Amino acid sequence: MKNTEFFMFEKTVYLKQGDGVVRELTEEDREEIKWLNNRVESLYPKCFKRLKEVYKKSQANITLHQHRIAARFCRCNFGNLDNVTDINSKGEFNLEDVICPLKGGFCADEGVICNPEINTNISPSEMRVLELVYNNVPKDEIANQLFLSKHTVNNHIRNAYTRIGAHEKADFIAYAHKHKLFPED
Repeated sequence: MKNTEFFMFEKTVYLKQGDGVVRELTEEDREEIKWLNNRVESLYPKCFKRLKEVYKKSQANITLHQHRIAARFCRCNFGNLDNVTDINSKGEFNLEDVICPLKGGFCADEGVICNPEINTNISPSEMRVLELVYNNVPKDEIANQLFLSKHTVNNHIRNAYTRIGAHEKADFIAYAHKHKLFPED
């Protein structure tokens, strides 16, 4: 599934992989669907749980059930045909702001299925530190504001960076923007 672009045409999900061939995502794409659903479940567990609830009536037919979950995730997060690969060579997702008539308060699953919350495995205390890092607060001031030692602040930053694969602040900022960790007011 790496180097894959998804798009919708007349409510059908299509995919274009690195070889340039365009085809419909069907129930026969079992390996691709399994890989995609496993990634969604690990990265966006709330989204995956909701998708399983939405399509629970098709549970008896596991192939159909898994296809519906994958197709809905793609429709809600990768629906546009553009120049940005939806799943890059590293297997990372590039979620899109898909055009949907139900957005803006009319969709009960907005922020759950579409634009889902990522599972970062970052603890709440690490997240408080990272939000201040994101807002360019110096480490000394972070320690003072949160009543922590500088050593604890550095440990929280290092541990969180490791979990998300960031090596430096610029990597973290890019990750935070991409995954909307700290929504703008």
